[in-house]
Amino acid sequence: MAKVLMKGNEALCAAAIKAGCRYFFGYPITPQNEVPEYMSRELPKVGGCFVQAESEVAAINMVYGAAGSGARVMTSSSSPGIALKQEGISYIAGAELPCLIVNIMRSGPGLGGIQPGQADYYQVTRGGGNGDYNYPVYAPYSIQEMADLTIKAFHVADKYRTPVMICGDGMLGQMMEAVEFPEEEVTELPEKPWAATGTQGKRKPNVINSLDIVPESLERHCRDLDAKWQEIRKNECRVEILDVDKADVVVTAYGTVARIAMNAKKILAKEGITLGIIRPITIWPYPYHAFDEIGKDCQAVLCVEMSMGQMLDDVKIGVNGRHPVHFYGRTGGVVPLQEEIVDEVKKILGGAK
Repeated sequence: MAKVLMKGNEALCAAAIKAGCRYFFGYPITPQNEVPEYMSRELPKVGGCFVQAESEVAAINMVYGAAGSGARVMTSSSSPGIALKQEGISYIAGAELPCLIVNIMRSGPGLGGIQPGQADYYQVTRGGGNGDYNYPVYAPYSIQEMADLTIKAFHVADKYRTPVMICGDGMLGQMMEAVEFPEEEVTELPEKPWAATGTQGKRKPNVINSLDIVPESLERHCRDLDAKWQEIRKNECRVEILDVDKADVVVTAYGTVARIAMNAKKILAKEGITLGIIRPITIWPYPYHAFDEIGKDCQAVLCVEMSMGQMLDDVKIGVNGRHPVHFYGRTGGVVPLQEEIVDEVKKILGGAK
């Protein structure tokens, strides 16, 4: 397969079309605007439909409708836009509809800034909408992963009848790398007997809905959703683990920050310091089990994020008191440097190496 130089935002779009996505509904916001731009240009070429909605709220409800018909559909936005979509995402989860939601995160609360950030972690992993629901969230760290995980996300969404999110940051969306795609496109989707496609007089009508005013019935539904989530936790949790069994310090990071930590690992190795890395690929479900593999000689776990510390809570759960946990974060659109991670590791070790 030939490699193509593409921006992250464009690569995930090309992968979505390869995966059989034919419908996109969205609204512009930096730093993900290449996504609707690409889809508006390319979807009509494959018989698809692009609609720029009047708002993020309208866009996510259009996704609800298309997903209810059984189509592969996606939307994209960035942090404050994802916040506006939360009610619709809750409806989609409650109605058990498969779709892809892309969040190319920007910095700060409110409108914040247009630079990269990772401060949406709570919002995307804890279900920012109302009610009892969860959905898988993938956090790519390269442009190739942006493409690969997009294809994976559509399959997982259909398999479990659930929304799935790709959560990258503005740097991943804007940077360019060589990426390759599978040669074959998905042309036939799996059977969806639940979809609202018209009965043609052959069956009872399907109802797509998230409203259930009978308490016992709604409780059963919530329990069924949780049972499905437990299956997702068991089968779909993904993580990359490097040298944690012999590490002096273990760094845990995701997305762009994980790339930077990889470079810090190389620098420290030249000084005789072994840096282990735990890189969650799914930030929800979170790979708590990865921390069980940390060796007894590890002096600490360092969580590095582009936030004031949100994944930190999950790191502490995973560590479960077995090692000291430290945090280093940059925020507001500032990206941590590899030298900063190196310095933090050396501070932890107290100059012992």
